[in-house]
Amino acid sequence: MRILVLGDSYCPSSMFQPSFGALTGIDGVDYDDLVDEPAWRPATPSERSVKEVLGSPDQVIAKLGEQEILVVQGAPVTDAVLDAAPIRLVAVARGGPVNIDLAAAAARGIPVVTTPGKNATAVAELTIACLVLLARQAIDAIRWIDGGGEFGIDNYEGARWLGHDLAGHTLGLVGFGQVGRRVAGRAAAFEMRILAHDPYMPDDAVRAGGAEPVGLDALVAESDHISLHARLSADNRGLFDARRFAQMRRGATFVNTARAELADEAALHEALVSGHLAGAAVDVASGRPTGAAHPLVGLPNVIVMPHIGGATVDTLETGGRLAAAEVARFIAGQPLVNVANREGLAAPGGGPR
Repeated sequence: MRILVLGDSYCPSSMFQPSFGALTGIDGVDYDDLVDEPAWRPATPSERSVKEVLGSPDQVIAKLGEQEILVVQGAPVTDAVLDAAPIRLVAVARGGPVNIDLAAAAARGIPVVTTPGKNATAVAELTIACLVLLARQAIDAIRWIDGGGEFGIDNYEGARWLGHDLAGHTLGLVGFGQVGRRVAGRAAAFEMRILAHDPYMPDDAVRAGGAEPVGLDALVAESDHISLHARLSADNRGLFDARRFAQMRRGATFVNTARAELADEAALHEALVSGHLAGAAVDVASGRPTGAAHPLVGLPNVIVMPHIGGATVDTLETGGRLAAAEVARFIAGQPLVNVANREGLAAPGGGPR
């Protein structure tokens, strides 16, 4: 079998080479990189089904030959791409394969494997950093100095930014998958009480992960800090709205390193400027017209970052390693672990072309 590994501006193909170069039982691996095409617009139903893409289907098709395995990170994989080569497996080095037309792949009998949890450690560590910074009002203190404020005067100058320890306080985790569990493990080292709400996770699994399973209302009412780690779905879009923020403890903090659509940004802004919430940190934001200011930027008690949650070299290397492991299983005829379109492959009409 021959493999085509396509990198992009976020994850270049060189990040895959250490893992895929070690594979055996193959005819070779071709490495290439797509260029960004911000002007590309989807024109077909299959193209409209893919999201968060880097490059375009035409670029992918131009780089395909007779490869049977296609490995991507952000490249769009549409029905036309799948028909451009004798592809038998698609491996996407991300947890959510939103850039792949899963239905088209299933209809052609092509499994799509993913790499869930590749960025879990990076996101968990960023979450803990945000919790510490918010609890200690550190960002406002840093801005004070950047703005010309005096410091180094005496040992009492910190009175302006009296914060609190994380120890002894309650952290509420909304979502207890790979990221949530890692946050819980790190928060335990800070001696925090940890609550978790995840409707898809059995209570025993939550307890095994070091958290108390609770309903969302109880979590909101009892938490000093709330952090979102749920995958976006039709059921949880706008989960934290004005009513939910009002239910949070006065002086609580809010962290969102998951998806912007989980929280109403205008409602969060109001909860912050009113003083109901003490602070917030986000590394995800909704789209805005070019040049339009984000409502949270500039607030003294808010940390706003570009989407850097999983942006580490280690994350990219882990994605390549996990993808290569699935490819190795496929080549060896072993069961695949993380198949995103398994149900479609089993449905009538799914199966080898």
